[in-house]
Amino acid sequence: MYAVLWRALPGPRWLKVVQAVALALAVVAFCFLWLFPRISPLLPFSQTTVGDDSAALFHRAEPGPSSAPTIPGSHS
Repeated sequence: MYAVLWRALPGPRWLKVVQAVALALAVVAFCFLWLFPRISPLLPFSQTTVGDDSAALFHRAEPGPSSAPTIPGSHS
């Protein structure tokens, strides 16, 4: 596919490189500015399936004052 695209671009090699980079940037800009905002309401990324009970599995205990590292010379 890329070979077909490369052969379809007119001009010498340096111009083909410039055109290919411009084309790639245009595709990325199209995706981020038009396509992704249009399809984001249809994607389930904001819908979670994790319940409240399983949240306890990922709870991380905060270190207490006895386990906190001390800095010599500090009085806190």
